[in-house]
Amino acid sequence: MFKIKKAKISDAPFLSKLSVASFLPAHGHSASKKDIEEYISKNFNAGNFIEELKQKENLYYILEYQGKVAGYSKIVFNSENDNISHKNITLMNRLYLLEDFYGLGLGKELFNFNLTLCKQNNQKGIWLKVWVENEKAINFYKKNGFKIVGKSDFKISETHSNPNHIMYLEF
Repeated sequence: MFKIKKAKISDAPFLSKLSVASFLPAHGHSASKKDIEEYISKNFNAGNFIEELKQKENLYYILEYQGKVAGYSKIVFNSENDNISHKNITLMNRLYLLEDFYGLGLGKELFNFNLTLCKQNNQKGIWLKVWVENEKAINFYKKNGFKIVGKSDFKISETHSNPNHIMYLEF
């Protein structure tokens, strides 16, 4: 059985650890060890999460499965993108799942939860960025109706960026 709950500021240290554990298997090999460590240190520290959770536009949700945290998501309503003509669209900034929970359909459940939230809040679609080499994620999003609509660079460090697809699902 799974449960999804809205993250609170007190969840920041946990989100920090969960982010590192989710990010490394998918992206840890995408740049030098030094660059990855720099990115993690800068972006996945508890203080950063506290600041993000204080901002009402950042909606974090934690997924639990059989009493254990399996992953989390972050969405931002009304986040426009130059590659998409629609207004009132949502950025799904993160959909992270721990490797131990792959293959159980939990990523789909968390994704569907976010989709429902978007529709309930009069959003016209949802967009995201995904590393061009993350075929597992790209295939997941394509199976769920997303289309590639643009490109973006994901800055890992001052000296390294990874090419990303911008994908969009119109409701």
